[in-house]
Amino acid sequence: MNMVSAPEKLAPPRIPAVDIARGLAILGMFVAHTMPRADDGELLVDGRSSILFAALAGVSLGLLSGGTEPPPRGARSAIRRVVLVRALFVFLLGVLLAALGSNIAIILDYYAVMFLLVLPLLFTRRVILTTAAAVLLFVAPALARLMDPGNRPPASAFDIGREYLLTGWYPALVWLPILLTGLVAARSGLARRRTQVWLLAGGIAAAVAGYGSSILIPGVSAEAHSGSTAEILGSGGTAFAVIGLLGLVTTAGRLGDTARAVLWPLGAAGALALTVYTAQIFMLAMVAGAQESGGPEYPGWPLLIGLAVASLLGASLWRYFLGRGPLERLLTALAGKR
Repeated sequence: MNMVSAPEKLAPPRIPAVDIARGLAILGMFVAHTMPRADDGELLVDGRSSILFAALAGVSLGLLSGGTEPPPRGARSAIRRVVLVRALFVFLLGVLLAALGSNIAIILDYYAVMFLLVLPLLFTRRVILTTAAAVLLFVAPALARLMDPGNRPPASAFDIGREYLLTGWYPALVWLPILLTGLVAARSGLARRRTQVWLLAGGIAAAVAGYGSSILIPGVSAEAHSGSTAEILGSGGTAFAVIGLLGLVTTAGRLGDTARAVLWPLGAAGALALTVYTAQIFMLAMVAGAQESGGPEYPGWPLLIGLAVASLLGASLWRYFLGRGPLERLLTALAGKR
């Protein structure tokens, strides 16, 4: 079943598992952002959807910079420029969305900072990337605890930098091991069965280690947005296990053909992730504004179902007939192709 439009055929080939995983992350964020909480309980998607995005950010950087075959040294500056322009665009978009008053912690500006942190390491060997990820896995959370300002709002450039890097909702330096692991995965060949199995098995092992330590070791927390080593291991491992599993399923002969067809709407939403995410924030900002004006109670399930259906259907139609999403087109036009 061929569900790729003419404009899409002209674009560089995409990896279905990556788009589908990104679509799952989008739906997870919808749930996290729209479902009202009767208490302070944590939903399965809390924190994990955004960490899946971070893992896919590392994968995307690896694919953008050549995958298993990075270009020679003389041809790398153009790729660094593309990554830099994309980071600046996403940062400005994140700041704009944060100003809308949606009552949602926007990930895009943090996401851009993560891109900038990875940029100097973009073409580093896998062994160095893995070592750096392992060191940061323990050092960055410890530094974040040391630098935690408590409930004081940012009052200086130093405070803002500390929030972006260490103590905010999506601390870039704490999450850097996830991006570096995603970069290693892309360098190892996501289409290779061996890489997919390693991602699945390694992800499960990391998740067991992270969540298991929070159960067995007193004082260790793997809660969403805790910024702990246990959270990074647990949620990061879950993210890579999902990517590995989707890679295996979508490349498994006839089963893979069926899986790609059934999951195509998710992949379409994932391919238009920037546009879909931005549209979601605009919608939530309108809902928040209506509530502040004395409107009806927060819609919860109706809002979630409406966002999910509209996003999957709208993204599927757009991708089938028009290919790349509007914000994705704008970003490509500004940054240029690799």
